[in-house]
Amino acid sequence: MNIRTILFDLDGTLIDTNELIIASFTHTLGKYAKQPYAREEILEFIGPPLKDSFMKIDPAKVEEMIATYRKHNLENHDSYVTAYPTVVETLTHLHEAGYQLGIVTTKVKSTAMKGMKWTGMDHLFETVIGLEDVTHAKPHPEPILKALQELDAKASETLMVGDNYHDIEAGHNAGTLTAGVAWTIKGREFLQSYNPDYMLEKMSDLRDILGV
Repeated sequence: MNIRTILFDLDGTLIDTNELIIASFTHTLGKYAKQPYAREEILEFIGPPLKDSFMKIDPAKVEEMIATYRKHNLENHDSYVTAYPTVVETLTHLHEAGYQLGIVTTKVKSTAMKGMKWTGMDHLFETVIGLEDVTHAKPHPEPILKALQELDAKASETLMVGDNYHDIEAGHNAGTLTAGVAWTIKGREFLQSYNPDYMLEKMSDLRDILGV
């Protein structure tokens, strides 16, 4: 195995934003949805771009809902967001060992950077691909291919790490190796069904996989 580049999803993979996301969806749906949504139903919205999720609620008010969601999300961001255990120390070690690290997220870049800075990891990544940087979001391979282009990296030497099916499928579609994270809010069994090459019990497992 000759992995030199590691790409990461952000929310639910490196930083725990799950409760913030659920709270922001709950707030937004409370204003715009015609019926209440249970927590289990809101979990289905985690991962895809906001536009895709809100199109299912009311296509005529998608932009209003996105604005409401983002306002709540930003105003409450620092009260919720933390890095998952072993993430910062593992990424620091990989960075110092010479691995190229990148972020591939369905968030807009400014919001992604806010979470990275808050958790002290923004300096560790050589590229951040946000929603506005691509035409097609994950699971389309475009975001990963764009990151590889910016890093001058090969798919065959890259590992994509994520907490949701679209991360694993995007890696498969782009020709990279893939790793799921067992702490995904969707459940380990759900993510395992998409056949990632590896399943991480904690982020520091990457050091064992890579031999560093």
